[in-house]
Amino acid sequence: MLNQPLGEHEVILNFSGVRWTMYVDGKLLDNDFPLGYPLPEKMKNWKIDSHFVSQAAIYYPSLHPERAEGATVGLQPQVQFWTPTGHNAWVGDVVSLYHDGTYHLFYLYDRRGHQSKFGRGGHYFEHLSTKDFRHWTEHEAAVPIEEQWETFGTGTPFIFNNQLCISYGYHTTRIYPREQTTLPELYEYLDKHGYTGSFNRHQMSGVAAGSSYSVSDDGIHFRKTGILFHPCENPSIYVDPKGDLKMLANYGARGTWASDSVSGGWHCLDENFPLGGDCTFFFHWGDYDYIIGGFTRLWAKETVQPDSVYQDVVAEGLDFYNGSCVPTITEISNNRFVMAGWMWMKAWGGPLVIHEMVQLPKGRIGTKWMDELVPAVSPDAITLSGSSDKIEKIPSGSFLLTFEVTPVGPDGKLTVNLLPSADKGTQDACEWKLDSGEKRAQYAFVGDKDSRERSLREGGAPQQGRNYAIENLIDTDKTFTVRMVVKTSDKFDGSLVDTEIAGKRTMVSYREKLAVERLQFHYENMEVKNVRLSLLTE
Repeated sequence: MLNQPLGEHEVILNFSGVRWTMYVDGKLLDNDFPLGYPLPEKMKNWKIDSHFVSQAAIYYPSLHPERAEGATVGLQPQVQFWTPTGHNAWVGDVVSLYHDGTYHLFYLYDRRGHQSKFGRGGHYFEHLSTKDFRHWTEHEAAVPIEEQWETFGTGTPFIFNNQLCISYGYHTTRIYPREQTTLPELYEYLDKHGYTGSFNRHQMSGVAAGSSYSVSDDGIHFRKTGILFHPCENPSIYVDPKGDLKMLANYGARGTWASDSVSGGWHCLDENFPLGGDCTFFFHWGDYDYIIGGFTRLWAKETVQPDSVYQDVVAEGLDFYNGSCVPTITEISNNRFVMAGWMWMKAWGGPLVIHEMVQLPKGRIGTKWMDELVPAVSPDAITLSGSSDKIEKIPSGSFLLTFEVTPVGPDGKLTVNLLPSADKGTQDACEWKLDSGEKRAQYAFVGDKDSRERSLREGGAPQQGRNYAIENLIDTDKTFTVRMVVKTSDKFDGSLVDTEIAGKRTMVSYREKLAVERLQFHYENMEVKNVRLSLLTE
């Protein structure tokens, strides 16, 4: 956790009544959120080990360390595979919006894999922004935890009355019994009137639960409205192509809703759609409307068609899930669409993953790497010489691998084995395999040449980011390019592998404990050319 574990360090423990924070040598090292307060009668005597501590003091009122406004330290030139600073800090659910030339990315800040706040999560929305996807700014939290009972669920950013807003749910029922929250009152109003009311949480007797939102005048600083407008605890608000305000209800409610105002008056349009999906998001592209549902669901229809004809894209095997979790879709400039999510590693939460999307005939969507986020590499490269099909020594576990593939017969097969040092054999190794005949690709363990991982349609779990398959590959019946980034770090405790296939499909996997030192190709009815491996410079 520390750059220099030995020697003298200054430690600050700060209790605000809402959070504990630990600073070491001026850097935020950890935080968590309490329930209750220290008892004064148990704080009369303090003990500290003088063999380790040379000086100690208690300040009351407390000191209030503050993070520098607009800090960019730690964000690097680009944010692909980024995590917040700290050994146990991760990116949770991501929501995004492009407005006035700026891409806003909000994420649920997570420590210890959903186990903060006594296992309740203790999540809140942090905020990054960029104008060019190369230079990023880290802002103050958009929706911070300011009271002990607060813990937030996923919502969406949107524009309403020329203001940047972000909706979210109070996940209060994770802490308090339902009957002690505002949910019974919210549902009583809905049942009586057939639409939701607008309540000021400060004037209600129960602990606030359900949907609320914050607003911003400058796109940087947000303020909570304190308005409860729906009992849903994951409200996904959007403006449809007709300009109507809609909401997809998740977690504690369901269905599609509409209103003339964010603050209340929401009435249900269809209580049976969308079904499933923990965090659903709507987006419109060209002649098509789409709803993506959390980890595993996706629906699509032509815009001119009614909502009742949404088709299950996953059931057709034409989804674009690629190993990232709860992806959010945003249109940016020049009719480009960006998908951002997080990668499951040790537990809930992980690094940020951003890919660009491509729209194909009949509305099908694929994914590719975003040019602005392709990592910088060393000008020197390792190539395969002669008839060699292996690289025996890779100087670093973080690299970019590119090569061209040409099918030269039916049922072509290609395998790339990412291997640790020779003394470990195939322990923790990763196999990436492509079958041109079946138009499938998969991540698997090395050693079982007949292994067949399942796609999402087949019951597989791409969202877990381990072994899985994708199907119905695009443009792999002719010469195509494969690009693969392998990113290794101590914080990951392993490697992240991100593969792009023919510029139309991507797939990401986490390989615990793997540090790649060797590479092995196997192919049948395939020709592989121009293999090039370049080390990442970041």
